Amino acid sequence: MFDVAVFGSLFVTLFVIMDPPGITPIFLALTAGRPAKVQRRMAGQAVAVALGVITVFGLLGQQILDYLHVSVPALMIAGGLLLLLIALDLLTGKTDEPTQTKDVNVALVPLGMPLLAGPGAIVSVILAVQHASTATQQVSVWAAIVAMHVVLWVTMRYSLLIIRVIKDGGVVLVTRLAGMMLSAIAVQQIINGVTQVIRAG
Repeated sequence: MFDVAVFGSLFVTLFVIMDPPGITPIFLALTAGRPAKVQRRMAGQAVAVALGVITVFGLLGQQILDYLHVSVPALMIAGGLLLLLIALDLLTGKTDEPTQTKDVNVALVPLGMPLLAGPGAIVSVILAVQHASTATQQVSVWAAIVAMHVVLWVTMRYSLLIIRVIKDGGVVLVTRLAGMMLSAIAVQQIINGVTQVIRAG
């Protein structure tokens, strides 16, 4: 009742797209200044949001996109623009006034979506679910999705130990580096979306 090839293929694909090591500095930057308890809760909230979004799109993704008349390239461009706005906040230091509302928002956007549950991950899951023609393959697909989110949670949860080592100065540096990385990811995502629009035209 388990297809190792299907599981491995989707897990590796999601690992590359969601990039747990790469998300670590961004997570540290966005949660800097919060109490450790709040940071741990935010890690769980972000993963829960991402899993929820991925699950919805895995079950109803194509129908949702068709109903809204939204193309995959449009989804990519929109996600890229949102990430670019967040990256600018990181680069300019506008994430330094944490409040309880802000804590919740950061866990949902951009951590939960579109960083973790971004267009790339969503499209990969939609395609994987569509191509899983047997019950065994379906089980393997959803097992890969759950396993990937467990890896994301563990990575973010224990990356908080890094803050104790790098202190405040290191956090500022990580924040700026995360902003640069995120802006590059955002621009590349926008370019990919525009390229697909041009090819489709």
